[in-house]
Amino acid sequence: MSAEKPVEALTPAEAAAELERLARAIADADAAYYQNDAPELTDADYDALRQRNLAIEARFPELKREDSPTERVGAEAGDGFAKARHSAPMLSLDNAFTDEDVADFAARIRRFLGLPAEEVVAFTAEPKIDGLSLSLTYEKGKLMRAATRGDGQTGEDVTKNARTLKDIPAKLKGSGWPDSIEIRGEVYMAKSDFAALNVREEAAGRKTFANPRNAAAGSLRQLDVEITKARPLRFFAYAWAAASAPFAETQFEAVGAFADWGFVTNPRMIRIETVEEVLSYYTEIEAERAGLEYDIDGVVYKVDRLDWQQRLGFVSRAPRWAIAHKFPAEKAVTRLLGIDIQVGRTGSLTPVARLEPVTVGGVVVSNATLHNEDEIARLGVKPGDRVEVQRAGDVIPQVLRVVEAGQGPVWTMPDTCPVCGSAAVREIDDAGREDVRRRCTGGLICPAQAVERLKHFVSRKALDIDGLGEKQVALFFEKGVLKAPQDIFRLKTNIEAAGLPPLEEWEGFGAASAKKLYSAIDARRKVAFARFLNGLGIRYVGQTTSSQFARSFLSWQSFWAAVRAAEEGGVGSEAYNELIGIDGIGQAAARALMAFEGEPHNREMLAALLQEVEVEDEVPAATDSPVAGKTVVFTGTLEKMTRDEAKARASALGAKVAGSVSAKTDIVIAGPGAGSKLAKAEQLGLTVMTEDDWLALIGEA
Repeated sequence: MSAEKPVEALTPAEAAAELERLARAIADADAAYYQNDAPELTDADYDALRQRNLAIEARFPELKREDSPTERVGAEAGDGFAKARHSAPMLSLDNAFTDEDVADFAARIRRFLGLPAEEVVAFTAEPKIDGLSLSLTYEKGKLMRAATRGDGQTGEDVTKNARTLKDIPAKLKGSGWPDSIEIRGEVYMAKSDFAALNVREEAAGRKTFANPRNAAAGSLRQLDVEITKARPLRFFAYAWAAASAPFAETQFEAVGAFADWGFVTNPRMIRIETVEEVLSYYTEIEAERAGLEYDIDGVVYKVDRLDWQQRLGFVSRAPRWAIAHKFPAEKAVTRLLGIDIQVGRTGSLTPVARLEPVTVGGVVVSNATLHNEDEIARLGVKPGDRVEVQRAGDVIPQVLRVVEAGQGPVWTMPDTCPVCGSAAVREIDDAGREDVRRRCTGGLICPAQAVERLKHFVSRKALDIDGLGEKQVALFFEKGVLKAPQDIFRLKTNIEAAGLPPLEEWEGFGAASAKKLYSAIDARRKVAFARFLNGLGIRYVGQTTSSQFARSFLSWQSFWAAVRAAEEGGVGSEAYNELIGIDGIGQAAARALMAFEGEPHNREMLAALLQEVEVEDEVPAATDSPVAGKTVVFTGTLEKMTRDEAKARASALGAKVAGSVSAKTDIVIAGPGAGSKLAKAEQLGLTVMTEDDWLALIGEA
């Protein structure tokens, strides 16, 4: 994103504003791509946006948001199919865009595994198919279920449709397959088949498809299986999960087994041993891209040894052992017709360019982000200018530069909210720096903020109330029966108190739908700790941070008591240090929680909400582990594994990894060179272990 300020030059306030913009853009893209089969950008564009988000989070980990794209895969399953829970998450891949990114990926593998320079790290490389991810569950060699990716945890059950694909065997061939296994791959449509399909659709007077990926996704997700059967869909197998028994020692060997079992695998997949070979393969595939019979948007590299894959594990939405090397995006020139202001959930005012429609990379673009008023000033852009637009990382693409200045007046950012009229100001942070974003000061009295916060509260990653979506929230807010989260659980009473007809008599509702909505609301009167906290929409306290707090405190009561104590004691208090002592939690999240608790209207809202819902305790990830639920701190040098690997393993066993030692720490694992943390642990009389002691405790000595 060349027109943007480099990540290394961002201030914390600018970084927070960028992460907000990126989260919103990526969420919109996910819905368009996974739910509607109508992507608003190419995969390369989408992944470039994720790359910037990841880079900002790496530099400012304390600013990681509640709705961070790094913790999310895809979008929730649609309503037309039964939901299918994956036995293991269907994750996405991190991305590389340059040769340096690929070299960094290889270097990270070595660092994480602690490998010497002379150790050969082999990779598999294969074209990245631009299609629809599909998981196939086989039991005793027979196909039992097919499911789309969905949100990575739950997809759509499309078994009947998948059985119509000739590339998907109903029964596995040969031998050596585990009794139970999920085979994963990509459903796609060949370019020649796509062209022929569109000819038929146009001749029949039906709408044609924009590209092969849309055609493949739309065809597989047909409620009428006969339509799917008539469509020329194909399938490449390239991954697996939840195998009941090992069947290979390397990635290359495993994919070879798939071919023996009757699957079609990509013949362009190879095994290579150096970064130079990897990059040479990328150049070769990019040159052949136009001539391939299927659409690709990059190349995928995976560590070949499966035992190394196991050690490397996963981070949030992606495996550490694989990466997608993406192809570059496109640009176009058009005229800027006007600049509109959007008000977000946190009150941020975002200028959006209204463009003369132009096609960029096969998609018609009519809007583009201008980020903030500083960016507008830097670009010198105003209505009437001809501008260059790039779809290299934005759902709402970005304006790169002015190509030809128009005659219009200089544009200035409004200092009042266009929705509620409250003052819109640029906040000053603790260091005296001005926030790059201008924000409405109206808070919950601003309809834009109130509605957006309520939408977030009922969203899939928060309370996930079926049937209460954006349209319904906006409608109930407009009618005055839904103004705060607690009103959701008082909806029926509020409708009666307002003198309105019963919900079943409202336009768009009926007896059945009203009953279903009320039942869905009641079903959320018990809610998981992390979902509840995420739903509150506190700045810097997003899905990932909420999960970290839930795993550390387990009960809502103890967590909020700590927040209250931190607010009362202030920065530096024992409670404050307890919050920021959790591994991965930064000062921004702790301060945001304290600020939330410090506002009387927030305390009133939370008290009222807790009268309506019960926040369930968090269940430790691994209850049968000897360290489940225990708080551990690693200090000093580890010699048997890297620090990252140790933390990942501890978390997988249900332990809570903290970054600092306190009276609530259960175990301190101290290696050579341990300093102040070890001294404090000894002073507090805590259990201190060597690395060997720790490995013996968890059964890995």
